Amino acid sequence: METSRDDFVIAIRSAFLRKGNKQRFSLLSLILFSIIFLVLGNYNFKVINLNKTVIKEIIYFSSFIVTLPENTIKKSFNKISNHFIYYDDYQIVKSKLQELKNKDLSKKIIMYENIELKKLIDDYFIEDSQAYAKVLIDKESKFLRSIVINKGSKNGVKVGMTIYDDIYLVGQVVEVNFITSRVLLISDINSKVPITIQPLNIQGIMSGFDKQKGQLQYIKNERLINKDNEELTVVTSGSGGVFKSGIPIGKINSLDILENNKIVVNFYKNFSQLKYVKILSHTKEKIQLDQNNKDTFKEGKEKISQINNQVEDIRLLQQQKIINNKVRIEIEKENTKLKEDLVNIKKKLAEKNKKIRDNKIESKNLEFLTLNLLHGHKCRKTMFRSKLYKIGTDEYRACVLSKGPIKSN
Repeated sequence: METSRDDFVIAIRSAFLRKGNKQRFSLLSLILFSIIFLVLGNYNFKVINLNKTVIKEIIYFSSFIVTLPENTIKKSFNKISNHFIYYDDYQIVKSKLQELKNKDLSKKIIMYENIELKKLIDDYFIEDSQAYAKVLIDKESKFLRSIVINKGSKNGVKVGMTIYDDIYLVGQVVEVNFITSRVLLISDINSKVPITIQPLNIQGIMSGFDKQKGQLQYIKNERLINKDNEELTVVTSGSGGVFKSGIPIGKINSLDILENNKIVVNFYKNFSQLKYVKILSHTKEKIQLDQNNKDTFKEGKEKISQINNQVEDIRLLQQQKIINNKVRIEIEKENTKLKEDLVNIKKKLAEKNKKIRDNKIESKNLEFLTLNLLHGHKCRKTMFRSKLYKIGTDEYRACVLSKGPIKSN
């Protein structure tokens, strides 16, 4: 039993402590070499300095190679992140562009419908001419409030033309000379403008009242009271054919209606600050019930129908886009989850394979130890059996696993 115990101890020492001695020796050698190198480094030896330079270059190059995959992954990750950010911005801009296109289509629909309705009610004006003029000083005027412009009959200006400041009504030409014309402002007491009060759709007449105000006539105060107390907008009504309908003039504050006996219109523009004005001439379109007009109306209806169909198609495409985005997001989430599950499964499989390999190694070592106890004396080299094998060698291990020396024929 003592012999077997010694054999077991020898086998364990040879199997597990042999590499440890080599590692200890290597570590001690490395420590001694480092100490000697550091001590010699304090002196100015060319060999030491050259070695330092070489070691630094090796370390730098090695660190560059080691960090190369990490830097590549970081750059790739940043590029992918930026791509998703730019893609999200692109989708936002694309949706806003689509909204603007939809608004443009809606505007076209309203424009075509407005043109058709005005033609049907005989209230459609055509713009004949357009010109711009500079406002001159008005010193000699029989009117209370008027201006002089530097355009006259030489430039095609005629009595009755409408004067604008941007889109807002300023007045009407009442006198034309060769190079100048006089404009009666709507703030003059002699000015009478047919108006409509929106959104109540009340008709009336407005005359001048002050520099920045007008006064409504033939309208009772109670009619202008609304529940929301919102500002009422005053535009031209187009009655009488003097002005075309829908030109903005001013607004009425509904809170002031009951406080004053007069209904006052606050103009949008300050007529004392006019520098340039726009001259427009409008003529009423004569509608004749002939085949050409019928074809025009039919063409307009077809355009409206086409635009309505386009709007409906766009609406359906937007809904389809929303559904596709939702499906894409769900698929991406599911793919991400599957990738994570796959990574976890691979990790578990690698761990299990490692355990299997460790178990096989342990089983082989255990088998070797067991056979070594039983058959080690058959393979161990002694003084009397010099042909056998030394403990710890591969031949000794193969002999033990074979339960003794293999006899050659």
